[in-house]
Amino acid sequence: MSLDLKALQDDVLRISDIYAREHGIERSADWALLKVQEELGELTAEHLRMSGRARGAADAGKLGDEAADVLGMLLIYCDAAGIDIEAAMQRKWLHWLEVKA
Repeated sequence: MSLDLKALQDDVLRISDIYAREHGIERSADWALLKVQEELGELTAEHLRMSGRARGAADAGKLGDEAADVLGMLLIYCDAAGIDIEAAMQRKWLHWLEVKA
């Protein structure tokens, strides 16, 4: 089984380049990892709202948006850290489909 994360990652990186240029942000692997953590915190907060364990109105669309932010920042981090995420997913997860087939 093959994932096409590379095309998604390329698009995310192009958008990140535009955002960084417009806002004067210098990105590094350290910055990207911290942003993954920030976005994961926002996803967690929305999850808590959805499950009634935090204040504020729950919004399923916002939950999806926050999950997308986590994935986007993870793809940016992988690029900055030199991680081939497609190869890593194959090695760590998808090989189990071959074993069980």
